[in-house]
Amino acid sequence: MSPVPSLHGLRFAFGTLTVLPVRVTRWDRAAARGGMLCAPVAGLVVGALAAAAGVALLLLGAGPLLAAVASAAVPAVLTRGLHLDGLADTADGLGSGKPAEDALRIMKQSDIGPFGVITLLFVLLAQVAALAEAYGGSWARGALAAVVSAAAARLALTLAARTGVPAARPEGLGAAVAGVVPRAGAALVALLVLGAAAGGGALLGAYDAGRAVLAVVLAVAASELLLRHCTRRFGGVTGDVFGGLAETAATTALVVLALG
Repeated sequence: MSPVPSLHGLRFAFGTLTVLPVRVTRWDRAAARGGMLCAPVAGLVVGALAAAAGVALLLLGAGPLLAAVASAAVPAVLTRGLHLDGLADTADGLGSGKPAEDALRIMKQSDIGPFGVITLLFVLLAQVAALAEAYGGSWARGALAAVVSAAAARLALTLAARTGVPAARPEGLGAAVAGVVPRAGAALVALLVLGAAAGGGALLGAYDAGRAVLAVVLAVAASELLLRHCTRRFGGVTGDVFGGLAETAATTALVVLALG
């Protein structure tokens, strides 16, 4: 199995995980592996843009709440809302209480059911509230929260695409990336993200460095719990589940960074 040049992996990551104008030139399993390994890089860019929007509004005289809304909106826009849609569909599938085949059919429908609506409402409220709390501390803490949460969200995707995690369907993005990342590679990426979070937090002090690391750890833990539940419930992962994992990780990281 020949290694994929990093450019193909970056193209796959940005082309599938963002709306940024990046053309995906390869769709094979090797390119998917590189893309999932590079997913946190896409998260860093999305987080930086979200932070820039929030800080810009603060500089223009807006309050922490409006800055928080902007920082929460940017990732949704840059993903065409796919992660939020995946979260809602996953909630509907899990909340239906139906067998795996029926639950997967519910998730594939275009409409959003009551479980999805309620989940979206509380997740978005939690994200905005946490970001507002962070921006209320300082613009730097708000920016750190936006970047760390976005990177943690994409790290959750890298870990969910590791070897041994099956796809629930034979088609779709979930099937394209399920099981493509070697466990050793996923662990290495996790360590790199933890190091980057610690480094970013250290710019504000030792306490913020530790809190940023804790935010990533707990974000990964929360997404892992959801991943295992979905794997048992649906027989594997889908593109919707990946979206749900990303939003779960992002929300958890934001809440942790808003505490204290």
